[in-house]
Amino acid sequence: DGQGVPKDYAEALKWYREAAEQGYARAQNNLGFMYRNGRGVPQDYAKALQWYRKAAEQGNAKAQFNLGFMYGTGRGVPQDYAEAARWWHKAAEQGDQQRYNQERQVRRRAHAEVRDRQIAAHGTPPAPSAGAGVAGPRSGLSRTVRRRVPLPPRS
Repeated sequence: DGQGVPKDYAEALKWYREAAEQGYARAQNNLGFMYRNGRGVPQDYAKALQWYRKAAEQGNAKAQFNLGFMYGTGRGVPQDYAEAARWWHKAAEQGDQQRYNQERQVRRRAHAEVRDRQIAAHGTPPAPSAGAGVAGPRSGLSRTVRRRVPLPPRS
């Protein structure tokens, strides 16, 4: 269903393209989606990237998320978690919780990849970063756990 009219990808493509070429970021993002998913057009990651980037550079949070997705999954570009996180961070700065969560997940994956490469190359994980303390990167959690917080009295 096309929201009150029959779904027509060719017609949608025509109108999105016209608006996108006039600089309308939402239409640019929608064109990127159509090309990424092959909706009404042959799937084309290069064109999807082109349209997502145009919209993302105008500050469209959905396009920033989608561009990050392309980098995070390596669709149409070499997989690049740092670039994915950069775009997701831009989207998250606009208050979008989904983008913030995605950025956190990709950062965890990137750190895990660095650790795995270090172990494969040297047989040991990288040393904890400065200031991380004995507990490593979760030392903030460890301090919280060590803090003795009194329990409320039983009823």
